[in-house]
Amino acid sequence: MKLNERSLAFYATCDSPADNSGFLYKRGERHTAYHRRWFVLKGNMLFYFEERESREPVGVIVLEGCNVELCDSAEDFAFAIRFGGTKSRTYVLAAESQAAMESWVKSLSRASFDYMRLVVRELEKQLEEMRWGLARGCGGSQESPSSWKSSGLERSPERRPALPAILPKENGCAVWNNALGGDQPRDTSGSAGHDDEGNPRPPPVPPRRRVCNGSAGSAREIPSTFCRLHERYSQEVARLRQDWLEKQRGPRP
Repeated sequence: MKLNERSLAFYATCDSPADNSGFLYKRGERHTAYHRRWFVLKGNMLFYFEERESREPVGVIVLEGCNVELCDSAEDFAFAIRFGGTKSRTYVLAAESQAAMESWVKSLSRASFDYMRLVVRELEKQLEEMRWGLARGCGGSQESPSSWKSSGLERSPERRPALPAILPKENGCAVWNNALGGDQPRDTSGSAGHDDEGNPRPPPVPPRRRVCNGSAGSAREIPSTFCRLHERYSQEVARLRQDWLEKQRGPRP
């Protein structure tokens, strides 16, 4: 991507949110005097202006391949931005308070692309651990993500323990036991739960209820707790409704 002064000035002064902003004292490159400048941090670019209301920045510092550290200086709350290389410039800045210095050092240290890459790697590691824990809870592999590299699971994504992308459904609800195959024997026919046309097979029919005397016709099902409660409260509601109707009619003559 090509950048010029106009595009940098627009990016520095546009309405996009800044990661940090405030006044800092910047030491000159040739002269050791400090000048008060307004700094704006956006991504990995640190812009500085002569005043807060300035329309164009005086300069920009690209925060790549640098270290932010505290330094000894005549000004209090000073810190430096050091780049690698013998001819690279070191920017010495000073904040107005201890809290402002800590805030700037923290935000500048996290502004580089290398730091963001480390954060992404850590998040990917946590995501793999969450997937492993979820697959383990569903009866999957008991191996940890650290052992995937040694066993070759990391190079073959199809062997990783993961949930299926599309779950078979019954009446609009996912059938987890059938999809994950936790308590069912493995299909050795090679169809993997699909018929000859490739469509998913319906879930197995649940077993019939056992009866006491062995005959399904003469067996009487025991009413559930919900049925008993429903019958009990329905009688009470009917009685209360009858009393209310009698009160509405008034006393009989």
